[in-house]
Amino acid sequence: MRVLPCRPLEATIISTLLLPFLATAQGLDCEHLRADKIGFNLKKLGGAHSVVHNVDHGGISTTNTTYTLDICRPLGKVKSIPAEKQCPNGSRVCAITRTITTEHDDIEAVFPIAGELKNVGGKAMDAKWERLKTSSANADIQKEGLRVVMNGGFKTEDGKKRSQKAIIEFVCDKSRTGLENLPKPEDEYDEVNKKREEEKAGDDGTPSLTFVSYAAEDTLDVLRLDWKTQYACEDSKEQQDQERPRGWGFFTWFIIVAFLGIAAYLIFGSWLNYNRYGARGWDLLPHGDTIRDAPYLAKDFVRRVVNTVQGPGSRGGYAAV
Repeated sequence: MRVLPCRPLEATIISTLLLPFLATAQGLDCEHLRADKIGFNLKKLGGAHSVVHNVDHGGISTTNTTYTLDICRPLGKVKSIPAEKQCPNGSRVCAITRTITTEHDDIEAVFPIAGELKNVGGKAMDAKWERLKTSSANADIQKEGLRVVMNGGFKTEDGKKRSQKAIIEFVCDKSRTGLENLPKPEDEYDEVNKKREEEKAGDDGTPSLTFVSYAAEDTLDVLRLDWKTQYACEDSKEQQDQERPRGWGFFTWFIIVAFLGIAAYLIFGSWLNYNRYGARGWDLLPHGDTIRDAPYLAKDFVRRVVNTVQGPGSRGGYAAV
């Protein structure tokens, strides 16, 4: 059986129709997330955000690891770090480990934890979203929110490659947007960091995005983060939809449909007159005479209306005896 190639127009239409489904399958559309048939909108948490974990080695040195993530799109490049010491394209979660002493601040390791990294030695991100209340873990039953599991990362040590995974829990907290008290990343990933709204800390002074753990689990390393935000509440998307400005009204749609209908009628009528009668110029248009006389008809109509409103007026001369 011979497979016919898609024409450019057909390919464009197919891509347009399938894009929302592909984006959701890959966890890319953070504005229209669904977990257990409940919708969530985490778009306002997009952009590069960081959490820092420090380990003090008895005052001699400190190991500082910055975990930066973007749940809505791949991370950009870091301006202050050479290209060979950056996470590859497609990374969603990137770790940069430094050893800090009184004299030195050296980058020890840079590795991706999650992302679409099949082309650079990793795996597919294969993001999976689940509602905390329906999670298999008993500790999650009392929580409101959702969890995302992202794969694809890898870390190379002693010539061996070890898989990585990120698990982020978005916990409902109506007092927080999720951007409170986040540390400014020492590594500027993109312009989003500069434009990001800096918000005040919550009542307890803690950041909304917090580090939980980074540890080996079976055959891979797992990063766990908690993110408190009002956008993880199950009624948040409904409230955002209500606050969103409504679309065009009936009158606007009526004007658009009427304009398109008239345009289609004129185009089709002109084509018909050209092919049937070989018409040219004004004769191409359907009812061309009427259209050509439209200004005069309108002027006559206005004159009649004015005369009707003003009335017959007084008549001069003598009356018959």
